[in-house]
Amino acid sequence: MTLPKQVQALHLGTHARRWSGVSQVRRGSGMLARAIAAAIGFPAAGANVPVTVAFHSEKGGERWTRDFAGRRFHSWQRRGAGRNDALLVERFGLIDVALALVVEGDRLTLVPRRWFCLGLPMPKALLPKGTTFETEVDGRFVFDVEIAAPVVGLIVAYRGSLLPVG
Repeated sequence: MTLPKQVQALHLGTHARRWSGVSQVRRGSGMLARAIAAAIGFPAAGANVPVTVAFHSEKGGERWTRDFAGRRFHSWQRRGAGRNDALLVERFGLIDVALALVVEGDRLTLVPRRWFCLGLPMPKALLPKGTTFETEVDGRFVFDVEIAAPVVGLIVAYRGSLLPVG
């Protein structure tokens, strides 16, 4: 199967680039969900939120800087090694999440497999999950990200579309 052109384009290359568009953001309402979202810098809830994502090569991987109406948060994505070979590892602050990239029809789905805090394996029973995928609709890159955790519930969910800048 071949991924849609805009999904391929967003992930193509190691050069610096930016994409922008609009999104909708939901946030968990529990105290622990709010604390986790604040610690990572996840965006506030809102509709029609302007979003820009900048990509920069860094330390054998790629830094993603997401800007939701001026609220920025970063992650660092890299190819997994050792036990995480064939997985994408994404770091948010002190947390690394190893993700399987699964092509399902015209979607690239990201499936959490394991996680680590400060490099130490964390219990799989507490692994953050959620439905997360990328696709293309009407020529635009479309993202749908949901991050939830057992006991905590929804932490953040954001969906929207992007087009390359420049």
